Amino acid sequence: MESDYRIYVGIDWASEAHQACVLNHEQRIVAERSFAHAGNAIVEFAQWLSGLTDDPGQVAIAIEIPRGAVVETLVERGFHVYAINPKQLDRFRDRYSMSGAKDDRRDAFVLADSLRTDQPCFRRVRLDDPQVIQLRELSRVDEDLQREGNQLANRLRDQLHRFYVQALKLCPAADEPWLWTLLELAPSPSVAQRLRPKRVERLLRAHRIRRLKADEVVSALRMPALQVAPGVVEAATEHIALLLPRLRLVHSQRQRCGARIEALLDELQAAGEEDDNSGEHSDVAILRSLPGVGRIVAATIIAEACAALTERNYDALRAHAGIAPITKQSGKHRTVLMRYACNARLRHAFYHCARVAVMGDLPSKTYYTAQRQRGHSHGRALRAVADRLLRILVAMLMTRTLFDSSKALTPQVSNLSEKVA
Repeated sequence: MESDYRIYVGIDWASEAHQACVLNHEQRIVAERSFAHAGNAIVEFAQWLSGLTDDPGQVAIAIEIPRGAVVETLVERGFHVYAINPKQLDRFRDRYSMSGAKDDRRDAFVLADSLRTDQPCFRRVRLDDPQVIQLRELSRVDEDLQREGNQLANRLRDQLHRFYVQALKLCPAADEPWLWTLLELAPSPSVAQRLRPKRVERLLRAHRIRRLKADEVVSALRMPALQVAPGVVEAATEHIALLLPRLRLVHSQRQRCGARIEALLDELQAAGEEDDNSGEHSDVAILRSLPGVGRIVAATIIAEACAALTERNYDALRAHAGIAPITKQSGKHRTVLMRYACNARLRHAFYHCARVAVMGDLPSKTYYTAQRQRGHSHGRALRAVADRLLRILVAMLMTRTLFDSSKALTPQVSNLSEKVA
């Protein structure tokens, strides 16, 4: 049984050197050791732990992080590694020192002894599939690139707002590649006065822009310019010239990242269908069939909640995604609040999943409308839609079936709509 271990190890993780404390089941310190964050030192530490017992499966190790070189090395060698949230560890620390004293050796002891007495509070760490690890990294890189691209586009918009508002009439967010090319052709209002419609027509055709005509673009750029102080146009133009290559680089990197994410999802879907000889659908195919789930949402859910998806653990999924509310009750006072302690990436993924589903899926829109008519806010109603979609997803995973819109409108939704009406 996992609850019956011979020794318990607590590792206080650090950037340069890690402190370890080894306890037996009677709370007696067997050994203590510090080891550096280096390849040879981590391997030597694993070998040293192996020398303390014949069976690595009888060693339980507690640590604050769920992944990394230390965790992966120990798991690969057969040790049972458990992770815990640092905030929970801080509460366990109060058991042993009411004064708030803290050091590396004490934290290592607290980790080991807390695992010995409160193992259900820890989460067993298992290594993910290599493709899931790649997908997790790429989904996080895509998020970083999106944030960086938005920051650069906002800087470009601020510069255009200083002297070149005509260009912002064509693209208010200043985040489209065709506008960047146009700014190279006409970097200032004075140059835009000499811009020919044929050049603009070729630009629009190259970028496949159909919502605007060349004459409309030229007319907008030739509108009277803002009156600014001498030197402002030159300074802002130079600033924009430095921003455009960076915008293009981030845009191209995000496109490559998106293509790689799509390829990994296809590989995971194909691998899941090949492993299942019964011909049933893979988890990736089932997830991608759910309304509101696109490339980025699917990649984020798989990467951030792989273990919960594999276990079909609905309660864990809704807690990690921040969908499950928290209740505070004392006497007659009872308050239900939004959950903030969750995986932020997973929260955003389910938020966008619900938002898109409300726009394109009739049962989701009906459920959202009923929640709004009950007096709930937009965010609260979207969380309810996300919770409903999550229940459907877990049911689909358990039955190995794809989403069927004809079966999605449950009696619960219909009854709710009738009560509201």
